[in-house]
Amino acid sequence: MAMIRTIVVLPVLLLLFAISAFFADAAVDGRGMADVAASEAEPVTAPVEIDGEVLFRVRGASSFPAGQRAQAIKNRIEATAADTSIRSDMLRSVESDNITTLFAGNRLLMNITDSDALLEHLNRSYLAKVHLTRIRQAINDYRYMRSRDVLLQGCLYALAATVLLLLGIFLLLRVGRQLTEFLDRRVKSRIRSLEIQSFKVVRAEQIWLAIQGMLYAIRLVVILAAFFAYLDFVLALFPWTRGLANRLLDLITGPLTQMGKAFLDAIPNLLILVILYYFFRFVLRLLRLFFDALSKERVTLAGFDPDWAPSTYKIIRFALVTFALIVAYPYIPGSGSAAFKGISIFLGVVFSLGSTSLVSNIIAGYMLTYRRAFKIGDRVKIGDVTGDVTLTRLQVTHLRTLKNEEVSIPNSQILNGNVVNYSSLAHTQGLILHTTVGIGYETPWRQVEAMLLMVADRTPGLLKAPPPFILQKELGDFAVFYELNVYTDNPLEMTRLYTELHRQVLDVFNEFGVQIMTPAYRSDTLEPKVVPREQWYAPPAKIPPET
Repeated sequence: MAMIRTIVVLPVLLLLFAISAFFADAAVDGRGMADVAASEAEPVTAPVEIDGEVLFRVRGASSFPAGQRAQAIKNRIEATAADTSIRSDMLRSVESDNITTLFAGNRLLMNITDSDALLEHLNRSYLAKVHLTRIRQAINDYRYMRSRDVLLQGCLYALAATVLLLLGIFLLLRVGRQLTEFLDRRVKSRIRSLEIQSFKVVRAEQIWLAIQGMLYAIRLVVILAAFFAYLDFVLALFPWTRGLANRLLDLITGPLTQMGKAFLDAIPNLLILVILYYFFRFVLRLLRLFFDALSKERVTLAGFDPDWAPSTYKIIRFALVTFALIVAYPYIPGSGSAAFKGISIFLGVVFSLGSTSLVSNIIAGYMLTYRRAFKIGDRVKIGDVTGDVTLTRLQVTHLRTLKNEEVSIPNSQILNGNVVNYSSLAHTQGLILHTTVGIGYETPWRQVEAMLLMVADRTPGLLKAPPPFILQKELGDFAVFYELNVYTDNPLEMTRLYTELHRQVLDVFNEFGVQIMTPAYRSDTLEPKVVPREQWYAPPAKIPPET
């Protein structure tokens, strides 16, 4: 059912992807054309601001930008206001052919051109009267706000506001503590866990912590709101900070507005990212189902080992996720910013410098999988460590030794060394266990081989077929070295079988009075170490019928 639902949803996702891409391009083109049109239609202007109050806006020229012109006019007005010898009724305008000049006594304030009047859709003389009125009022306000009485009154109001703020915060915290204690006594004991049958969805402690967190958040919001109102009131009392008070709300709402606008602009790209996520997730689910079927041999491919399925799926998944990130990168908000690029370069350098051994071990892990060197549960020997494979990871392989010790071996070390696998052929062809004994030359070799075959027959846990066999490895200085080879299909019992095999060797050779010369002895007797012909078939050796 899940597969059918996914197959039905996939065409819808592809359609939404195409629609969102179309609207994203259209939105980008529309914004670009609107920005170009706006830049061509609206001249650049700058405000003339005194004590946070905008008097009017002025335009500039290529040689004298609007910002510089507004700052120059502001400096002249403030200098005039600071000069108490100039009365506000001394402001006047002087008309000429192309400009109207505003003076304060003999002090130049500003020039008004026809372009300025055209910007305001007024004639030049009327605009000059309006500007004179605004400047005269600004000068009067400038002097009034800096008078001693007004500043003293502002300080008293600021002190009273500070006291009220501290008192309000103190009362709010006290009321909050009392409310918490009241709820702790009356409500906490009555809160019950939210359960579905016997399963607790939300515990009572979590509900109580959520209530406490909500009360704390309410107190914090109220304190922040009170502090904001306090700042707005106090800063507006003094002329030097009135402009900051006027912009205080914008300082808070401005970033939020920009974030909201950026989010709205990013909606088409976010929609594309969501569609890409679900599309590649659908593809990965299909791949996982396919490789799960391969690993469980419900689906077979010629020459493909089922043990390769998990590793192959991981490789394809990594490649597909990397491709998805490449496709999605241009649509990530902020991906084109210098900060984003800088972080990407930094992470790339750190990864490249610190991942040499990491990458080599990961590659070695995959190569070991495809080489079929071993699998989980196999008894192996890697270097000088013998144990059972308990876990294979991308970077290391875990072995449990015969002493029940856990050893982690880097995959690169395994790839560069030799691996002896005792389990790979044990269940089909049998694993050969072997032991060597040195017997003197006076003992018939036929007797020795018969005793060794008896040892193999008496040792429990060995396979009867294939039958055991003996090899004469060496004619040494003091003894002949015989190697007994036996078969087992259980390599995990190697240690126990070797112990039992050696026990039987000692028992059988003691039973028939044959001395084991391994490794050697320091001196020899005077009698020659030869076997008379009549003793060639000493028990338990049997004389062949043809002899």
